Amino acid sequence: MTLEDHEMAIWAVKIMPEHGLMLTGSADKMVKLWRAGKCEKTFKGHTDCVRGLAVLSSADFLSCSNDAAVRRWLVTGECMQVYYGHSNFIYSIAVLPNGEDFVTSGEDRAIKVWSKEECVQTILLPVQSVWSVACLGNGDIVAGCSDSVTRVFTADPSRMLDEAGQNAFKEEVASYISAKPSDLGEIKPEDLAGEEGLLVPGKTDGQTTMIRKPNGSVEAHQWSAADNKWMKIGDVVGSAGATPQTSGKQLHQGKEYDYVFSIDVEEGKPPLKLPYNITEDPWFVAQKFLNDNELSQAFLEQVANFITENAEGVTLQATGSNDIADPFTGSGRYIPGTAPYSTSTDQLDPFTGTGRYIPGSAPPQGALIPGSQGTTDPLTGKSRYIPGSGGDAGSIGTENQFFPKTTYLKFEQANQLAILGKLKEFNAKVDIGQQISEDTLEKESSLLMDSKAKPTAMQLDLLWSLLHWPRDLVFPVLDVLRLSLCNPVAAQYLSNDKDGAQLITHLLSLGSCGNPMANQLLVCRSLCNMFDANVDLLLTLRGEVMTCVVRCAEKLVNNRNMLIAVATLLLNYSVALNSSTDTEGKSQCLSAIVTVFGVAADHEAIFRLLVALGTLLWADANCMALAKSLDLRQLVLVHTSVGDPAKVGECAKLIANALH
Repeated sequence: MTLEDHEMAIWAVKIMPEHGLMLTGSADKMVKLWRAGKCEKTFKGHTDCVRGLAVLSSADFLSCSNDAAVRRWLVTGECMQVYYGHSNFIYSIAVLPNGEDFVTSGEDRAIKVWSKEECVQTILLPVQSVWSVACLGNGDIVAGCSDSVTRVFTADPSRMLDEAGQNAFKEEVASYISAKPSDLGEIKPEDLAGEEGLLVPGKTDGQTTMIRKPNGSVEAHQWSAADNKWMKIGDVVGSAGATPQTSGKQLHQGKEYDYVFSIDVEEGKPPLKLPYNITEDPWFVAQKFLNDNELSQAFLEQVANFITENAEGVTLQATGSNDIADPFTGSGRYIPGTAPYSTSTDQLDPFTGTGRYIPGSAPPQGALIPGSQGTTDPLTGKSRYIPGSGGDAGSIGTENQFFPKTTYLKFEQANQLAILGKLKEFNAKVDIGQQISEDTLEKESSLLMDSKAKPTAMQLDLLWSLLHWPRDLVFPVLDVLRLSLCNPVAAQYLSNDKDGAQLITHLLSLGSCGNPMANQLLVCRSLCNMFDANVDLLLTLRGEVMTCVVRCAEKLVNNRNMLIAVATLLLNYSVALNSSTDTEGKSQCLSAIVTVFGVAADHEAIFRLLVALGTLLWADANCMALAKSLDLRQLVLVHTSVGDPAKVGECAKLIANALH
């Protein structure tokens, strides 16, 4: 059998626990899932060659790449977490015997041990490249290195080298010249102070400095005001892969950029790093820089101009297509009764997997917007805005097609086999009193995930019981709940006025900060799916719900899926409040949108926040006045120049004009 779908060399292969499933990683930056010789799914996210794969369970796996990142994926296609820690290519990855923690190795001469979503240990080796790493059944870690030596590391004192052997290894690591001058970019070791530089006290707590060691290596130290001394924080290791001299790129937090600017914000403190690619919008990058470093909004124009003046920009080709475009997906609108343009999933909602979402369900071209007079847009008070026309908001033509949104968004896509597999795995781990037979678990869960089934009260009570599994094992049950809430019968039973409040309170306890990331994500998605069943209850508990999910978004700013889920929840709340006179509720929702705007960088999350904002402001003078008082226009203005996807820039322009 020959499997052909990758475009470049394949560097990693793993077999999944489920019979017939296989993973491959390639230099084309993609991971592919195969079943019976056919590619079932492609995982995109890495920005360089995929070098290694590791299977966690039948439902999720890890990948590592030359982009210095590790990604955790669900077999359904979603990237659940991105891990950064290595300063260069990651060559290998392996899972420890507990099935959750893992180790990685790479070009930065290091092995890293990861637990609970963070690096808990770094083991430096006296080599440049640690090509391969593996975990033994007893927990020992084996590393294959570029010096033709295999090394074994253990946490068991009985198997460790004696003290003399340990000291010899430490001396070997210390004496290894890890950073040649040519490897350190603009840093010239000969220009750095020697160890005598540490005799000069630092000026402020947290100040950093680099010194040259006698063997030619470079160390980084940080001043501790509490201890009144310099503390070593690491070795300065060169990049043997991506350097300005070789690829023209610079590495920052595991990603390559055209520029990494050093910005001096306060005298005596280390400069802040501002990464930038020439294809990015300077204003968008400037806004993200202010948000990440908690700087005043007053610096926005100054930072954006700095980027523009110091980076060489490029001209991007604009598409000249005149086809009617769906503002959500950017592809052609679906016209009932006609054949689809393609059988690919490109025309599905990129997040839920269902049919494309058309914000606002805009009326046919040429029709008037309900509540408007002539061609006047009730949001702006001016003539209707034509998205993509290139004119200003005063142009007369196609009506605003982005908002107000009038229907709720749901998360309905799922790999039910993967969910069932995880349920069975965790069912064996819970206390004996909480376990149920595998046959019952599979039968009842399958029915609960069927949107057209008619589950009984007994089956739904079983789901409620399963929701009380331990917090670290409950996430597949939350996935079953999410799908159950797409079933009208189940949703009405679970969300009724009597029991719904208890369910929401329990969900918030499972999805609050400090809980596993998967719990937080699935709780947010489940809440999104409840709106059709009992919107009044969700409005009553809006304070608790919004506070919980916004705090999660602030903690998980690098998790695209979480930000999109939170943005979707706020969009659903804006739909619910649009026709309401609840000024307090609108104010609360507006405040939550502003907060998430401040941390979101993903265009899909930003677009949903923009639609939520437009829906709230629609024909509401009080809400409009509040938005202006919060200077929301400055937040929106950053996104007006986004051209890919075009829907973001077009929607932002419409709102920015309204807030002018």
